[in-house]
Amino acid sequence: MSIPEGQSSSLFPNYARYPITLVKGQGSWLWDDQGHKYLDFMSGIAVTNLGHAPEKVTAKLKAQLDELWHVSNLFHIPNQENAAALLTANSCADAVFFCNSGAEANEAAIKLARRYHQKVKGTGRYEVITFFQSFHGRTLATLTATGQDKVKDGFLPLPAGFKSVPLHDLDALKAAVTDKTAAIMLELVLAEGGVLPVEADFLRAIQKLCKEHGLLLIIDEVQTGMGRTGKLFAHEHYGIEPDIFTLAKGIASGFPTGAMLGKAFLRDAFSAGSHGSTFGGTPIATAAVIATIETMLEDRLPQRAAEMGAYLKEQLTEKLASNPHVKAIRGLGLLVGIECAEPVNDLVLEGQKRGLLFITAGPNVIRLLPNLYVTKEEIDQAVSILAGVIHDHTAVKKD
Repeated sequence: MSIPEGQSSSLFPNYARYPITLVKGQGSWLWDDQGHKYLDFMSGIAVTNLGHAPEKVTAKLKAQLDELWHVSNLFHIPNQENAAALLTANSCADAVFFCNSGAEANEAAIKLARRYHQKVKGTGRYEVITFFQSFHGRTLATLTATGQDKVKDGFLPLPAGFKSVPLHDLDALKAAVTDKTAAIMLELVLAEGGVLPVEADFLRAIQKLCKEHGLLLIIDEVQTGMGRTGKLFAHEHYGIEPDIFTLAKGIASGFPTGAMLGKAFLRDAFSAGSHGSTFGGTPIATAAVIATIETMLEDRLPQRAAEMGAYLKEQLTEKLASNPHVKAIRGLGLLVGIECAEPVNDLVLEGQKRGLLFITAGPNVIRLLPNLYVTKEEIDQAVSILAGVIHDHTAVKKD
């Protein structure tokens, strides 16, 4: 329900919410409580990768609701085993830990890296190196790992064991490595930091550095995984295999789920009792994971994301390249950023008025995240609205 005028909410005010109450979704479309229809190029921030209310996931969840909702991880959970088998069969990983969110997945990755060095290797290493403009979550450990000061404001003291260096600065990265370093952790597209793809040469240098110093390579695939960039996982674009990578957002089509995946040699670091999650990998959650992955593979959605992403960038370039307000169009697959000369929040609000939902990636970058079934017709419609918003804004600035 909506909050009546003049009445305060019972919720903490930690979200700066838009003045829209969304009540229904189907495919690429959302409706609010006033009956207004919106073309969704946010996907819940890269969550509803199959679109809203995908049929196969809905059917799987309904069937599971009639059988079993929750049991403790002290028992075997067939759906969890099957979901893990699907993930390892279609990735370079050998083992999976299920949790509830991207922050929890990254927290698990950090803990696994530390425990591997301390309990398996006996080195005592604990530091993790990350990069400026990165985003890894909102827990105390993951916000400390995040390379943006704004998420750390008011949460001091922060836990020890994290360093951040500039992206693509190999000298700074090498200087940060010490005998305390356990891992290097990065996103392959810094989504919250401006939709910045990592350069292939830099990633290869990171991998070489990890091998030379016995460090673990952790890839945060929370936003880039599950077909979003045109591959099932973004690291496939680079021809590398991380020791650990993390997933959430698109892994269960909107059901709260996260996963941390790792190589076989890391199994001993997570021995019985070392880590856990009450709600991680429940029968319901992993039913959604199974249906999501099966649908993605059957319908070749990563390949479709690559094709539609190329078309989206082509149309954006055609309609916006000559606009002086637009500085760059970049991204991978259906994770696309438009860097502008000025802050873009007003453009987001104007887009909403015209029936298009999109989001920012830092103050000056528009971020587009349509679902992986998006059609050329829907892309054309979105680009037409967005181009109109940007051109009108530019005309007003000239006046």
